[in-house]
Amino acid sequence: MKCPYCLNLDTSVIDTNKDAHGGIRRRRECKHCHQRFSTYERPILTTPLIIKRDGTREEFDREKLLSGLRMACSKRPIPAARIDQLVNNIEADLQKKGRSEISSRLVGDLAVKALQEIDHIAYIRYAIVYLRMDDLHTIRDEINRLLTEEE
Repeated sequence: MKCPYCLNLDTSVIDTNKDAHGGIRRRRECKHCHQRFSTYERPILTTPLIIKRDGTREEFDREKLLSGLRMACSKRPIPAARIDQLVNNIEADLQKKGRSEISSRLVGDLAVKALQEIDHIAYIRYAIVYLRMDDLHTIRDEINRLLTEEE
């Protein structure tokens, strides 16, 4: 593994931990500059093609989903690690389906459901775009539904 600080190839593993999704986190130390850094390894599994609303197909883009969720969660008390975990869970769910193509609707439904459990404001922000809530009455109805569920 190349050291990100001095680019030396001589590093050693100090500690190794596994996570719930089969990934491996390794703590490493460069033998040249003695800086420490972490690496994360995860299995490369194929994700299905996403069928968009207009019928076009595209590869599942983890970064695109992550970006949308980060935008919905901005300035909310949600740790970045929680958002990353959410994306990991969605990606794992898609891979477990074992299908070659999946509707974008399924990806959005998984994201909306998870956000609703994590933070209602982030959920509303995401839902406004995803569910195409294009008028204030629809948004108010959704907020009222959330408020009645809390009571």
